[in-house]
Amino acid sequence: QYSPDNVAGADGDIDPTEITFPGCSCLTSSCVVHVCSCLCHGENYNSLCLRPTDKEEEYARPVFECNAMCQCGESCQNRVVQRGLQFRLEVFKTEKKGWGLRTLEFIAKGRFVCEYAGEVLGFNEARRRIQAQTSKDSNYIIAVREHLHSGQIMETFVDPTYIGNVGRFLNHSCEPNLFMVPVRVDSMVPKLALFAATDISAGEELSYDYSGRFHNLLISNREQKPLEEDNRLRKPCYCGSRTCASFLPWDSSLFSTP
Repeated sequence: QYSPDNVAGADGDIDPTEITFPGCSCLTSSCVVHVCSCLCHGENYNSLCLRPTDKEEEYARPVFECNAMCQCGESCQNRVVQRGLQFRLEVFKTEKKGWGLRTLEFIAKGRFVCEYAGEVLGFNEARRRIQAQTSKDSNYIIAVREHLHSGQIMETFVDPTYIGNVGRFLNHSCEPNLFMVPVRVDSMVPKLALFAATDISAGEELSYDYSGRFHNLLISNREQKPLEEDNRLRKPCYCGSRTCASFLPWDSSLFSTP
């Protein structure tokens, strides 16, 4: 079933459509940094392109867009991901990787390309689904971990297996042309937004790093190096890049029992 946006998962713990953020009181057509409450962490976009993290910053800044409660207009420059897909994309059959996704037009570096949308699951339901999979099944469940200033870790699990959008057709690459950023609009449940890491030509396959390491300096302690015996559960990588790791990224946390 196709859905451009996240939906509540089978466990029903999280409603991604719930509006919990207060809106800004800006009356201008486009919000101004340090004046708008949604831009308290700094400007997010410049001419629809995601502003790169400053080189001296160790962590990526959180991205909060203006939301349904804001008084600014729909043309506000701090509304990008919520506008949805803006490029013509095509699902196609690859030689070795099953289905893939490519762009039919040029995409400039920094532009929002698409969201990875699906059912937003709680940890227990995500683990149940993962453990029910066989080696022949494709895994679409993504686990995104955000490290907070307090030392806490926020986890978001999205599964587009049954309900999702074009993002489910994106393949992994060890040298991808997209990177994922959690973007919040109406609540703390993030949209998993994919942005262009470089200029992308028409006809080029779109890909991102399933491990989340690309464009992220810090690697979670929970992303362990797989043991040799885990390799029998891992799937080969066919990205063809110079730095290919031979296997798709491995996250054992959903396979372990508490």
